[in-house]
Amino acid sequence: MPGLIVALLGAGYFWRETRRAVQDAAHREALALAEFIASTFTLPQADPAHPHSAVAEVLVSDTRLLRSVAELRVLTPDGRIRWSRQRGEEGTLHPDSARLTAPTPETARSAKEGTEVVRPLGGPECADCHTGEQAQRLGVLQVRMSEPMLSRQLSSVFHGAIVSTLVFGLMLVLATWLSLHLFLTRPLRRLTAIMRRAEEGDLLVRAETRGTDELSRLGSAFNQMLARLTSMKVEEIDTHRDLALTKEKLALKEKLEERITELSLLFDVAHSLNATLELGEMFERITRLVVERLKIPNFSIMLTNADGLLEIRSAWPLHRGSEGLTFAMGEGACGRAAELRRAVYLPDVSDRSSGFAKRNLVGGTDHGSLLAMPMLHMDVVLGVMNFQRPEVAGFSPEELELLMAVADQAATAVKNARLHAETVQLTMTDPLTGVANRRHLFMRMEAELARAQRYSTPMSVLMIDVDHFKRLNDSEGHRTGDEILRRVCDVLKTRVRKVDTLARYGGEEFMVLLPQTAREGALEVGEKLRRAVLETASLAVATQPTGHVTISIGVASFPEDASEQETLVDCVDAALYASKRGGRNKVSAYEPGMEIHPGRERGPHTTRPADSSTFPIPPGVAKA
Repeated sequence: MPGLIVALLGAGYFWRETRRAVQDAAHREALALAEFIASTFTLPQADPAHPHSAVAEVLVSDTRLLRSVAELRVLTPDGRIRWSRQRGEEGTLHPDSARLTAPTPETARSAKEGTEVVRPLGGPECADCHTGEQAQRLGVLQVRMSEPMLSRQLSSVFHGAIVSTLVFGLMLVLATWLSLHLFLTRPLRRLTAIMRRAEEGDLLVRAETRGTDELSRLGSAFNQMLARLTSMKVEEIDTHRDLALTKEKLALKEKLEERITELSLLFDVAHSLNATLELGEMFERITRLVVERLKIPNFSIMLTNADGLLEIRSAWPLHRGSEGLTFAMGEGACGRAAELRRAVYLPDVSDRSSGFAKRNLVGGTDHGSLLAMPMLHMDVVLGVMNFQRPEVAGFSPEELELLMAVADQAATAVKNARLHAETVQLTMTDPLTGVANRRHLFMRMEAELARAQRYSTPMSVLMIDVDHFKRLNDSEGHRTGDEILRRVCDVLKTRVRKVDTLARYGGEEFMVLLPQTAREGALEVGEKLRRAVLETASLAVATQPTGHVTISIGVASFPEDASEQETLVDCVDAALYASKRGGRNKVSAYEPGMEIHPGRERGPHTTRPADSSTFPIPPGVAKA
């Protein structure tokens, strides 16, 4: 086969070189013929009436020199045929006149039809008959010679050689294929079939071993190998039986260890949850157990808020900005779990064919698996626990059961913590108005006074009393009186800051703590509260002296008026008493001497004599 290829390449190279030599000879012959015909234009003119008659005679002559010429024309500068070897073309426009009349030097090129020579006519040799610029460009001579006979013969010989070589190569390939099929392919195919059966497990099959050639020796070696494999298979079956028994025992041991681990985790969860009633500390403990013991890198706890939305209260990893995010019921996997009251498991969160929106993630990543487990207590949704791993299908069925138990324990702990928080809130909240009670008021006042003393900042206290409240109860009834107290409290709550503390002091009296507020600011706040109550339409009562519920307010400030809690309360009470004496529906700031007014019946100075001549009367206070 390599020799055949070399022969083909050599023949091709020889044909190419020979064809090139023939083309070069044809080019030279065509150029010589064109030169000969062009020289006839310089012959003497025998008949002036018919110039260049010799050219016309040469073109139509049948000399041996012109027998190989296929086309011979003389064109004018505008592309029209002046003389032609083909009759009837004189005077017509040549179809390829643009190319032939282009101002180019004499050229010879090979085409499919033969060799073509284009030679410009004109020049100094034509100056005798033609003058001026006309003598430089008189026309064009086109000569096209047909393909030489030698070239056609060479092509025929080469094609015959190629066909013979290909036939010989085909016969050689066929003989080789038959030999390989009979002596190599068919025996190898039988041996391969035997090997395939052995590969499928039939170790009792054997290969044929005829002769002493290489394939027979290979079959004999294969049979020996099968015999050894048969004995090894018997031993393997015995070994597998023993291994199966061992694996079964190990599997039972692993399941037992997993159960023990799960029970240990549930015990630790129960112990951690029952050790505290504070939600923040409880969430921190649950997060630490889930992340460390269950190896879950992304975890979050959501609780239902007052608006019925799921709000993220704790998330891991920390500082991702997910705390505080809210989800509506039915939104994402967590909302769906809360809506259905059952776990929602997404083996691959990047698969949108599950029907959930892209907002499935709670501080996690956009790939992996996500498990949303609702926290239920008495069939009430308290929140959702979200577990996420970066691996697809990262939670096993056993883990789902374990996490469900963890969520149930967490739900019980959250309910207990909320009940505890509600109980604590009830002990510090007035049941009628919903604001802080007297106990919480004095706890807050003690803390705010300590802060003001430490940082040298002012603090003011307002004491508020509903005017003529006894008359209101007597005329409208206690139920209306309670409703008036609630409305007044609602007005006050909307007019104070979040850092301020509004509390019910007792009866119809309220107090407001104003941290970091001096006397002037406290007076402005008091006046704002007084006007707000007076301008509230729902507090209009016809039985009141002014036809409307009004309030009186006293103001005292730390450290101007007092530096002790008890003294500060007495001062603000004295200022309120001054507002009552001044006609009610007004705001009065404490001034020295107010606390010892003879008509005042409470405070640390009530045991003193009530003679007004003994005590100075503050400015603006009428003498009793």
